[in-house]
Amino acid sequence: MNAGLPRFLPAAALAAALMSIAPAALAAEAPAVFGIPVDFILFGATLLGVALFHHYVLQVALTGLATIATYKILFTGFKAGDGLVGFGAHMAHEWVLLVNLLCLLVGFALLARHFEDSGVPEVLPKLLPEGWRGPFVLLVIIFLLSGILDNIAAALIGGTVAASVFKRKVHIGYLAAIVAASNAGGAGSVVGDTTTTMMWIDGVSPLDVIEAYIAAAVALVVFGIPAALQQHRHCAITHDFHAAHHVDWARVGIVGFILVAAIATNVVVNLKFAALADHFPFLGVAVWVALLLAVPVRKPEWSLMPDAVKGSIFLLALVVCASMMPVEKLPPASWPSALSLGFISAVFDNIPLTALALKQGGYDWGFLAYAVGFGGSMLWFGSSAGVALSSLFPEAKSVGRWLRHGWFIPIGYVVGFFALLFINGWHPHEKHKEGVTSQPPAVMQPTTVSPGGSTDAGYH
Repeated sequence: MNAGLPRFLPAAALAAALMSIAPAALAAEAPAVFGIPVDFILFGATLLGVALFHHYVLQVALTGLATIATYKILFTGFKAGDGLVGFGAHMAHEWVLLVNLLCLLVGFALLARHFEDSGVPEVLPKLLPEGWRGPFVLLVIIFLLSGILDNIAAALIGGTVAASVFKRKVHIGYLAAIVAASNAGGAGSVVGDTTTTMMWIDGVSPLDVIEAYIAAAVALVVFGIPAALQQHRHCAITHDFHAAHHVDWARVGIVGFILVAAIATNVVVNLKFAALADHFPFLGVAVWVALLLAVPVRKPEWSLMPDAVKGSIFLLALVVCASMMPVEKLPPASWPSALSLGFISAVFDNIPLTALALKQGGYDWGFLAYAVGFGGSMLWFGSSAGVALSSLFPEAKSVGRWLRHGWFIPIGYVVGFFALLFINGWHPHEKHKEGVTSQPPAVMQPTTVSPGGSTDAGYH
């Protein structure tokens, strides 16, 4: 991406989006500038830094975390208390969520490599038909893979396949569509995207998220067909594959075993041991137990650990920042606000955005999952999948070209959103946390709700 104006524009949009929601969060006793709480200003500055300095996101996130924590320790305190004692109590309240996320993010990175090494991605090109339907079917495959792996792995696998079948002549609009397909495919799956995994850990039922596939499927058709036609005109699909490809079914089985272990653990804990969910990271531990049990069959790619841990720490830093925001007085959740979250998530990192929405509550979780999951596709750095794919295709790192050639993605987002609204309707869920009142978010009093796990069955 060129430095200067193209990079500044989305960052400016981020600041404007944040300022549009921050005034309603003003608490009478909290320091504010022009009606905006200082907490939000510091958080906005952190996210602005992430948007501007892509090569230093970890340093920016950790600096922002240290700044926000210091400010609250010295001036405003926390819901759990003031000063260092309050900060310690706050972190004790959050540790289950953070450990769960760390285990899942790193574990899923190893799981995705198991799938890549299984040989299945090399077989996928044989399933692609001739003509423009070939690029479209590849997007459908990426969409499906994202639901069982995660959006990052699906985007990288799709990009690798596209580079082969299109002889590396991949149109930037089609690269945007690959990212959109991976994000859309993960929007309705609690293992398909970090945001939906956060919702799952927080006690939201997978059945309340799956409705996002209605919007995602419609969006896939809306953006997928013009993207496929665009790619076919740019470079037609080729089938020059002479080597026989072997599928390692043991690795495929390991992937299935880990996913089943994660799903089964979450269901059992929420239904039978809900009171313990706030006190131990069952889900993350289950994934790692399954990974380690599979080591005698196939060893994971342990060399991925350093980068996976580094990327996870970046995301966790943003989650902790979000947990310290005064969200009890944000504007009420509604379908228009959910729609706007999709556009905000293109520049406002969707991890803390999801954390804020979960703490606020009152959303239809399927709409939220679709908005924060798919909305980031509108810009190349708006989602982890986009950032990952751009590492394979550096030409994608251009906001102007991404918007110009990927024009069908925001259209697909809006059409998909309203399709879900028309077909399923808006059904906001009650607070799924014990101790949270049913008052409208705009007048809620501060509570001591933990985003680390459900205190009830979690299924509603």
